[in-house]
Amino acid sequence: MLCHSVLPYSNWQWATPCHSESFEALRQGLQNALFRLGKVPDYHQTDNSTAATHRVGSKREFNENYEALIRRLGMIARTIGIGEKEQNGDVESLNGSLKRRLEQQLLLRGSRDFEHREAYEKWLHQMLGRANQGRRKRVKEDLDAMRPLSVDRLLDYDEETVRVTSWSTIRIKRNSYSVPSRLIGEHVRVRIYCDRLEVMHGGRLQVTLERLSGHDGHRIDYRHVIHSLIKKPGALTRYRFKKDLFPTLQFRRAYDRLHETLCERSADLEYLRILYLAATTLESDVNAAVELLLDSAERPDCERVKRVLSLHQEPEVPEIDLPPFDFSDYDQLLASEVS
Repeated sequence: MLCHSVLPYSNWQWATPCHSESFEALRQGLQNALFRLGKVPDYHQTDNSTAATHRVGSKREFNENYEALIRRLGMIARTIGIGEKEQNGDVESLNGSLKRRLEQQLLLRGSRDFEHREAYEKWLHQMLGRANQGRRKRVKEDLDAMRPLSVDRLLDYDEETVRVTSWSTIRIKRNSYSVPSRLIGEHVRVRIYCDRLEVMHGGRLQVTLERLSGHDGHRIDYRHVIHSLIKKPGALTRYRFKKDLFPTLQFRRAYDRLHETLCERSADLEYLRILYLAATTLESDVNAAVELLLDSAERPDCERVKRVLSLHQEPEVPEIDLPPFDFSDYDQLLASEVS
């Protein structure tokens, strides 16, 4: 997704990639555009997105956070009528042309893959810069009519302090996330960006998490919770996010096979031991070992998995033929230093 900002007279435009249609994304995108211009217009007009407005009866009103942002930047907020996209006609037209331009430039590039987000942003901004070059005359007129931007940039994140639950989770913006189990019971500060969360404790970054969109979702990393779960294996049966403890299909098959051949408690304990092994070594190696055991109709308990891993990970020690060394060379070196 892109947060797309447009000056309707000159059609100058700027865009910032964003993870969702959130206020954080709108704040980042708007500030990126304004601080690039160095000027601020009288009005900021948006559609009725939830990032800027909320429903009150049959109409929509501006969110408190959005109003505070626009007030700080020295603009007046206004929006189009509900369902009246034609009132943003110039912007909607540029939305369409931007999508077509993106499509054509990606075809010319020959690939839609980028090494990372920063590489995509750099490519996008180079493309927008070239497009804006042809609008310089009208852009100058726009800038001459605008006021200087005289405020400092706001941070691109909000911050909340939350307590880590006994299940090693935190709840942010109505979604649940796992954090390392060493933080259980601690209060952590969470920096909420539009696309990620940064969990801070003791003044240090503990973990970065991809932010979920929507609400009532969850993102659980078994590596965060396995250390606490293995101490109380009986909790696995009623664990709320149990489905997230199967990183691959082979792990799910191993869990089912263990429950076919062992009692519930023993099967849960064996599975947690396998998961612990994956968290402390390489998940891919453990996954391959489990698959071998399943295909050979053997029970994939932890000891068998370890045995398979040891057979396939025995290091080969190369034979090195070292030539004899003549220590008289050192004598000659010392003798030359003395002389």
